[in-house]
Formats: sequence, C-alpha cells, structure tokens
Amino acid sequence: MNADLSRPHPADREDDSSLRMTFVERELPAGRHQFHKERLMAQIHEDLRAADADAGTVTAARRTGSRNPFLRRSFLVPAAAFALAGALAAGFLTYVDRGAADGPGSTIATGPAMTTRIGTAEAKGTVELLDRISLAAASVGPGVKVRPDQFIYIGSKTANTYVKIVDDKSSLVSQELHMRHTWNSPDGLKGWLIEPGATGPGGLTLDRPKVDGKDMPSTLNVPSHDYLAGLPTDPDVLLKKIYEETRGKGRGPDQQAFTTIGDLLRETYPPAELAAALYKTAAKIPGVVTVDDAVDAAGRHGIAVARLDEENGQREEWIFDRQTLEFLGERVVQVRGDSGEDGLIKEGTVVFTNAVMTRGVVGRMKEMPGAGG
Repeated sequence: MNADLSRPHPADREDDSSLRMTFVERELPAGRHQFHKERLMAQIHEDLRAADADAGTVTAARRTGSRNPFLRRSFLVPAAAFALAGALAAGFLTYVDRGAADGPGSTIATGPAMTTRIGTAEAKGTVELLDRISLAAASVGPGVKVRPDQFIYIGSKTANTYVKIVDDKSSLVSQELHMRHTWNSPDGLKGWLIEPGATGPGGLTLDRPKVDGKDMPSTLNVPSHDYLAGLPTDPDVLLKKIYEETRGKGRGPDQQAFTTIGDLLRETYPPAELAAALYKTAAKIPGVVTVDDAVDAAGRHGIAVARLDEENGQREEWIFDRQTLEFLGERVVQVRGDSGEDGLIKEGTVVFTNAVMTRGVVGRMKEMPGAGG
C-alpha cells in the first residue's frame, strides 16, 4: 500500500536521454509526506549529487492532478530525482499492454494520452447502489486472516497521464499499462515494491522508517492491516474519524474523505466487515454519484461510484462488476474543462487508471499467491 522511488543502476544510464521519464505529482495526504520523503531522500541522496552534472537536460513533472507510484499522491522532489528514478530500462518485468480507446473488448488506450467516453453521472440511486455493494462485500465472510509472519500481496495493473516538461516545452504523455506488485507485513513495518518505472528489477524496500527512534504509527494515511482491523465499522463513527484525520488535506474535506476511502479499497486488503462499512460511509459523503459505465486498467467494464473534484474538473471513479458488485479498480477522468500545465489535459483524458488483479496472503516477500514455499 506504500511506494517509493529506487536508485538507478549505473549500467542503466548508457542512453540517459532515451530512458528518462517523469513521475507526476498528485496531492498526497499530508500525513504521508514525511513518511515517503524520509525514505525517498535517503535512497536518492547520493544520486542527486551525480545528477547535478546533467541537470540542464532533466525532464521535470509539473502538477497535473495525475498519479504516480506513491500509492496515490506524491510530493514535490527535485527534478533530478524524477529523472533518476525513471532511468531504469533493462530487466524490468514484462508489462506492456497496448490497446485501442475504450470500447467492447478493448483495453485502456496508451500513447500520447489515454482517452475515454465520459459516462453519465447521476446522484439518484447512488446510496442504494452503495448499500448493495456493502452487502456484497459483507457476504464474502470474515475476510482474510493474516499471521504476523505473513505478508499481504496486491498485484494491480496501472498507468497515468501527465504533463512532461522538457526545455520549457510541455507535452502530454501516458505511461504504458504495467503491473505493480506490493508486499506488506500485517503490522505495516515491512514491505516491498516492484514496479516498472519506479524500481529496479528486484524492487525496493517499503519498510516503515523510524521517527525519533520509534516506528512511525499507522494512520488512515499510512495504514497497516492490523490498523484497519481495529477501525470502527459504524459508518457515522468511521466518517467522523476520516474527516478528523484528514482535516486540512487535499482539496476539501468531502473530496479528501472520498479519496481516502478509495485508497483503502485499492491498495489494502481490508477485513470484510470494514470493507462493507467503507461503502456505507462513502454513501454519506456529499456529491457522490453513480456513473453508468467505466473501464478499469484491465479493460473490464463496470458501474462506478464517483465524485467530481470541482477545483480541477477531474472525476474519481471506483469501478465495480455489474453482476457481482466486486471492486475492480479505480480511475480518474477529466470530465470538465482543461487541466494540467498549459491546459493540456482535455476532457475525456484518463488521468489515472488501475485494476486490482490479485490480492492474497503469502509466506514471504516477493512470493506470488499460489507459488507456495
């Protein structure tokens, strides 16, 4: 559920101009800033000094409202850090999954920009839909049991669209769809990430840093499985806690509450009772609507529960299977006006797309569910 940047390998930098890529900046809840910053800066400190020599040709990312591997939102770091983190080409997992624009039998588009048909949003029936989704989540039983010596694995397909700045010239770029693999211990203290564009072939640690010699505590912004198991399941109590812990973060309390729940649904393995409560809690957030059709990063069509960010015109959509109401993934679509540097993100652009492919419990980090051992 957490992510980070890795240090580049010298062998990966032969053709630096062709390997560089940027990570986009998206607002990270303030509680996560220090968490990621400490690990990021510790890992790239030496690389930043080496990068100073060619800083004049570095590609930088500007604020576009899009996603990056920092779970959901990122913080601003020096441009050289983005370039270095992206300079990893050889030996990655196979992850390219090209496709045409959204449509029957297709995957999400890749290329200059990911685009989609903007589905119709309606407030009517949203509460009832979330109630049905909650019941479906509760019906799966008590949920996953994790021993202290085990790890939670989440494999997801993802990509984002961002504005790239080179020599003061802006262009819109979409990542190729790729797999993201995370492992986290139930207490949240140990973890690992493997993701093309964010880590080297072997990945990098997501171990939680210490603050003043003590383990950083779990919060809604830095959750662990054990922490989630202790959250209240009364929707009113849970919503109050979310508002209190995220006060002053994001683009307003309601949007931030919706975003926080979305993060928990996508990048954790919540107990069934909590998952059911999260949906009932979301139904209480003003401005939540139903979107008639949305497509996840795996090309699966479904119905979505969404909320529009009035400030940047982007709609955050949680996508569910129409029959089973299982959570499939999430995307963010520009549905109103233009966004990003020079207004390059136009209506219909998919700013972020994600599909949860596998969740499971394994015996050690880097082990895939079903692999045994």
